Amino acid sequence: MNMLLLRNALVYAPEPLGLQHLLLGGGRILWMGAELADLPAALSVQTIDLEGRRLLPGFIDAHVHVTGGGGEAGFRTRVPPQGVSRFTRAGITTVVGLLGTDDVARGPQDLLATVYALREEGLSALAFTGGYHVPPRTLTGTVRGDLVFIEALIGIGEVAISDHRSSQPTLDELLRLAADAHVAGLMTGKAGLLHLHLGDGSRGLELVRQALAQSELPPRVFHPTHVNRRKALFDEALALAAQGCTIDLTAFPVEDGEDAWSAADALLRYLDSGAPAGRLTISSDAGGCLPVFDAEGHVCRMGVGESGALLETLNDVLRRGVPLERALPAFTSNPARLLRLAAKGRIRVGADADLLALDADGAAHDVMAGGVVHVRAGRVEHRGTFEHAP
Repeated sequence: MNMLLLRNALVYAPEPLGLQHLLLGGGRILWMGAELADLPAALSVQTIDLEGRRLLPGFIDAHVHVTGGGGEAGFRTRVPPQGVSRFTRAGITTVVGLLGTDDVARGPQDLLATVYALREEGLSALAFTGGYHVPPRTLTGTVRGDLVFIEALIGIGEVAISDHRSSQPTLDELLRLAADAHVAGLMTGKAGLLHLHLGDGSRGLELVRQALAQSELPPRVFHPTHVNRRKALFDEALALAAQGCTIDLTAFPVEDGEDAWSAADALLRYLDSGAPAGRLTISSDAGGCLPVFDAEGHVCRMGVGESGALLETLNDVLRRGVPLERALPAFTSNPARLLRLAAKGRIRVGADADLLALDADGAAHDVMAGGVVHVRAGRVEHRGTFEHAP
């Protein structure tokens, strides 16, 4: 068991714990304390002095197109997959992969294989079964079977609603999916979520409101994402958070004058709204295509979601005066709780050694995934099998 000692870390767990030393081994945090005793030389412990840098839990990105997204404007617009260092150099140590618009040319087998590949490269990786469309594509024949029998699959998503690219699911179809997710979660202890893509359609979250009003399903099952893409949609999402749903912001670029909130703006508005602090998560949509459509539904331009958007969002809100311990849960402990990942999202003894140390400018100075150093002093130390050095 290789052991790593982190000295002089200013720990945010996410609550501030002051200057601490941490001993990592076997992928876990073995010990943490303010006073450091001499360790036996026979342990051959590697030491990194963080010199007072802020140490955070590694980010949990619950919406990532690990196989690549896109495809709305032809096969040439399919986004390629990302290597492991694209995540780790952005401070992300856990990802949840999913399929989007293209759940035909890209399928669940490819998604699951990519998740396993990321695990072999040292990242924590999980996935949602299905994709935009109903009925969803599965591996076992049913979504409940996928969640019960395939360990890496933890929910259903991203099922599209209020979007011209969706299969226009009915309330009954949505309820059946949510019920399957919920029951499978009960059977397995997994998250059991229905992760919902929100388009910019005028119906907004109406289907979710109807589902909550007309069923016995707990609100936590419904996890709508992209809720900051329209300002009115964000207001709808705030009301759902008050009812018990966890809502997800997307860290996509927002232009001046656009009818949308940036993730940083939306996070500030959420924190100031009085909504429950634990019911907000932020994801990157990394690897996903960010298309803009004309009035006839044709793609007129597109971008690609970037993993680095999470760290950019955090630094943006910190520059606006939000305390780190207030902003950090949306990137760490909140998604860990929602995804039922008990060993992640917090810095404490026994937790997974997924850690991010920031430099003075807020960039990733050191990143450890499962106690293994992936980024050291701002330099990528571990790359994926087919990644090339710059």
